[in-house]
Amino acid sequence: MTLLARRVIQGLVIVFLVATLTFALVRLAPGDPVAAMSPTRSLTEETREQLRRNLGLDRPITTQYLAYVSHVMRGDLGTSFIQNRPVWHAIRDRIPETILLALVALLIDYALGVFLGVVQGTRPKSRLDDLLSVTTLTIYSMPVFWLGIILVLVFAYGLGWLPSTGAVDPAVYDSLPLAGKFGDRARHLLLPAATLGLVGAAATARYQRAAMLDVIHQDYVRTARAKGLDERVIRVRHMLRNALLPIITLFGLSFPVLLSGTVLVEPVFGWPGMGRLAAESAAGRDYPVVTGIAIVGALMVVLGNMLADLLYRVIDPRTRAAA
Repeated sequence: MTLLARRVIQGLVIVFLVATLTFALVRLAPGDPVAAMSPTRSLTEETREQLRRNLGLDRPITTQYLAYVSHVMRGDLGTSFIQNRPVWHAIRDRIPETILLALVALLIDYALGVFLGVVQGTRPKSRLDDLLSVTTLTIYSMPVFWLGIILVLVFAYGLGWLPSTGAVDPAVYDSLPLAGKFGDRARHLLLPAATLGLVGAAATARYQRAAMLDVIHQDYVRTARAKGLDERVIRVRHMLRNALLPIITLFGLSFPVLLSGTVLVEPVFGWPGMGRLAAESAAGRDYPVVTGIAIVGALMVVLGNMLADLLYRVIDPRTRAAA
């Protein structure tokens, strides 16, 4: 409970710093929200000034900041400049899609990454190890949006196996049975989740390979072999379990990568999540939505790291005494 309380306090401080930094940066960035709201410039200067007063943009930035912090502490993220509705409502409608995308991408990341890392770690310096190392390094070096475009060109336009955009097919989704709806969602989800998951798996595989090489020559592994245990038992029970400890830490760091990746991936695939909303709001200078998404994203990252800490202590009992 003491550890949990300490993590909660640290998490609140992090969220506060993220909110403050985002608030300052979006207002220092070039661009005018009122001009973005009226790109045709059909409004008079008097009307523009009135809009700025209505939005509170005519006040000093310190006054705006103190008012914003006061509202956030009461659970009010403000009102969207563009959508003219509470920011929380705009984000709430997009959170399920982003969480779904992130969870499936995380599953692909760790299932594929850990498997490849174990294969490489148990066959170091082999041809297979060299081939997988080159492959994972190549994928990891690709910008995530570029990989997404390649997957769209190959699997959507080239082979025609998967849809290129959207979360569902709006023409037929409502008329499909339950199984059909699930299949339609899965087909639309596969490409964006694979884009995020493959880049993450490439990094996870390299971490897992290094972790396996660290434990492969440990005394307890040699002792297990001397006792005549089956090699598969040794790899799973003695090598993999101990080699997973650094990967658990990496799990907590995966949330920021996934959330930042959705900002680049969701617009490519037209996925209606928080990442796409963040990109649209940044382009439209919708300050409250951009800051609200940063706060919600920071909360999700903090929760992910807390979960990683708890998992670490479950897997390695030694860390409980150290805490």
